[in-house]
Amino acid sequence: MQNNVTYNNVGHCFFLEDAVEHGNQIVHNLAILTKCHPDGKPCEPTDLTLAHQSPAGQSAKDILIPSDNTASSFWITNPDNVYRGNVAAGSEAIGFWLALPQHPTGAFLGKEGSNKIWPRRTRLREFSGNTAHSNFDGVMFDRGPGPDGKFNVGGAGHISYADPNDTKSQILVSEIDDYTAYKNRNGAIWTRGENDVYRNMKLADNAIGFTHASGGAGLAPFTSRVVDSLFVGESANIGNPRTPAEKAYGRSLPKEAADFPIRGYEYYDYRHDVVDTTFVNYEPNATRDAGALSYLLFTSFGMSTENTVKGLKFVNAKPVDFPAMERRWASDFGGRAAYRSAAFHDLDGSVGGVPGAYIVIDNGIASDEKNCEIKASWGAAVCKGDMGRLSIDDTKAFPEFATGPAADPVVLQRDGKRFEYNGETTIPSGAEIRVATARDKLSLNLREMDKGSWVIFELPGFTSTVGGTPQASLEALRAASTTSYFKDDKALWVKLVVEDPIPKGPVVVQVGQLRAQANIDVSKQRSVATASLDEAGGQRQ
Repeated sequence: MQNNVTYNNVGHCFFLEDAVEHGNQIVHNLAILTKCHPDGKPCEPTDLTLAHQSPAGQSAKDILIPSDNTASSFWITNPDNVYRGNVAAGSEAIGFWLALPQHPTGAFLGKEGSNKIWPRRTRLREFSGNTAHSNFDGVMFDRGPGPDGKFNVGGAGHISYADPNDTKSQILVSEIDDYTAYKNRNGAIWTRGENDVYRNMKLADNAIGFTHASGGAGLAPFTSRVVDSLFVGESANIGNPRTPAEKAYGRSLPKEAADFPIRGYEYYDYRHDVVDTTFVNYEPNATRDAGALSYLLFTSFGMSTENTVKGLKFVNAKPVDFPAMERRWASDFGGRAAYRSAAFHDLDGSVGGVPGAYIVIDNGIASDEKNCEIKASWGAAVCKGDMGRLSIDDTKAFPEFATGPAADPVVLQRDGKRFEYNGETTIPSGAEIRVATARDKLSLNLREMDKGSWVIFELPGFTSTVGGTPQASLEALRAASTTSYFKDDKALWVKLVVEDPIPKGPVVVQVGQLRAQANIDVSKQRSVATASLDEAGGQRQ
């Protein structure tokens, strides 16, 4: 299908329907103005913005299939096809939607052989040289339909296997090459999967450049890698200012709200790398905030200190922007502390000027005045030393979307700063943290840290541990090279040491079954199975 032009189309336009279609070539086609309804009625989309997270539009009476209210110019249900040199211009919802079901749907639902066709496990044959502009989302590589045709905003990750019928076979790399996206009102590209590489992207004038969710943490060497790409916050193309706010600003704006904080690359959901990439014109001004690198606002999910940057350049661009939490800009606004503990590893110092440093959100627990340079305008700090993740109990013990005060809260304190723990936080090696809680038992866990890294915890009211080596004094505890504990008349003190970098401990994050490297259980009740020093100085058996 080559050199075709469509205009003013209703519903999905260039359309592969049931996910059995493969080996096709869709080359040099142009789709202009893809709409949800023929009569000008607005779309009722289902997407990851607070205003449109409701799936109600998928049950509307005036659509043919559930996804029609989130219409796309190119609807792709099987990745084993070639998409080269196409343009999606002006879709009311999505330009290119790779909407991969688990198995074929529609007329092929349940048919013989369908259970051996796995679109979400099949390698992307080719997606290169495509352009998306003036859409809501440029590329959506997520949210594949279920058997009933409906989809959700939090699933359908793509992981390509050498043998799609065998998840123990090799995980292959999928690539998107030479993708251009500009003036998309929301995101230039959103993807969910593992082992994805994006080369030579050129993204400009979008509200958000790039966001990638995990398809299964820890399954592949990385979730995504952006290489040799260009992100431009505001180009010389001022567009067509129409609203009073746009005319006052002097250019068209991606969002109706002129003060929406634009950003280039958003980290999200575990292991992502940005390599040899340039960011231009991401400077805050009197109208709106801006930043080249950020995190999905203000996510509860999937934080990692193993995310990396290397070889980045900034031209008239604020390198990092971790804005204060504000609900109206949120994609998700859950109860967990992921965004409040955002971090990434600056391998060569091309962001913060310190090779090997970590860029962390300035929450007072990960950052401190001694080892960090506080970057107030970034909302971040550049910190020397090793950084990892602290888990208290299993993350399932903390609600994902709680509102209001936490039940039995756990409060971390460091150098007078307080942080309400809720489902992991970033923590530096060498920190001493006071843990205050009414809970009777806790499991303390470290992951994503180097061998020999350690954290000391002061636990008032706690009396015993399961595991660890007893020490006779706080000085001896600080000098210990293995996981140890010390009890005085005020508190139990624990030093958690990463003795083996291979994560062999308990599962602390259910997504991808992420395990701890070092762990210890503590209790406010004495345990006869724990050896410690009693008040008389003798050792209990």
